[in-house]
Amino acid sequence: MSEQNPFGNLPMFGDIARLLSSQGPVNWDVARQLAGWVATDGQDEPNVEPLERMRFEELLRVAELRVADATGLETAPGAGLLRGAPVTRRDWASRTLTAYGPLLERLARALAAPSPDDEQPPEGERTEEEAAAGLLGDLGRMMSPVLLGVQAGSMVGHLARRAFGQYDLPLPRPVSNELLMVPANLDAFVEQWSIPAEDLRLWVCLREVTLHAVLRRPHVDTRLRALLDEYVGAFSFDPGALESSLGDFDPSDPSGLSAVLASPEALLGMLRTPAQEPVLRGIETLVVPIAGYVDHLLDTIGSSLIGSYGRLTEALRRRRVEESDGERFVNRILGLELGRAQYERGQAFVRGVVERAGEDGLRPLWGSERDLPTAAELDAPGLWLARIELPDQ
Repeated sequence: MSEQNPFGNLPMFGDIARLLSSQGPVNWDVARQLAGWVATDGQDEPNVEPLERMRFEELLRVAELRVADATGLETAPGAGLLRGAPVTRRDWASRTLTAYGPLLERLARALAAPSPDDEQPPEGERTEEEAAAGLLGDLGRMMSPVLLGVQAGSMVGHLARRAFGQYDLPLPRPVSNELLMVPANLDAFVEQWSIPAEDLRLWVCLREVTLHAVLRRPHVDTRLRALLDEYVGAFSFDPGALESSLGDFDPSDPSGLSAVLASPEALLGMLRTPAQEPVLRGIETLVVPIAGYVDHLLDTIGSSLIGSYGRLTEALRRRRVEESDGERFVNRILGLELGRAQYERGQAFVRGVVERAGEDGLRPLWGSERDLPTAAELDAPGLWLARIELPDQ
């Protein structure tokens, strides 16, 4: 008997088979192709000019010296110096998918895990309705790698269209002293706001160096990764949500699929669970002081280095509260709810520390896990100062 696939010569079935043959919880081929397409609007990009790397290297040296002097932190953990890596939007998207890969796969495994409600009676005892529901659930899990690849690619592609550097979102990156920059996005902002290009590039270097120094602290990196992993791992997958989102979808009409993919939460069947609430608070308690600390340091250093600092900062802080689709999606799946209220809370904490203890009062902030502020201390910086002055128990 021939084992040839009877549907092998039908193009539609061949395409579906390739999509569903993904190895692993996320179809990374789909993710990378879509990320590159979204990042560039499907257009070719010119390569980054070699002169850009030289400009960023010079600015990074200035930023490293000033940040190290102001914070006492090691700006390039390990050995060597930070390296500027100006990249295209497509390259940024590809590298960021790799950086976020472990977290997105953790999310995918959580969504694919069967819940107690998925338990089915033996096949012979199942009604036709139960059998159909089981089939839809199986179909949902078969499609999950493709759908997650689509959403991951779309998310990162949208981020690539706006990102200035690699830490526009304060997420951990693989160990490296290379900092990504996206000159095309910087140039677009310069044109929009009539800001001196060199001022914006120096501002981005100062921000990226500061975030790199803080996020690469071992206890900060470990803590943030653990919280994010715990949070995405607590999502659950509801096959019924996928069935509902597909509705009357006609496979022969590609426009119908576009409408389905436009709703990430319904498509992925993500449901926040009660177990995620304390994790969300933990993420905010860690990320909010980081945001406030970076803002304060930029104000302290940037105001003396950057001629257009006041106008530049106003434009940049307005920009960051105007989220793109990709950033909103990241916020939903990772719990990085960094809006105006969170930034102001972080700024108030840092301001309270400086008012009570001067700039040196901030030095212990990233010293050890013990020195990280608690949720209560974020709103009462005096309590934090009093606690860290106590000897270790």
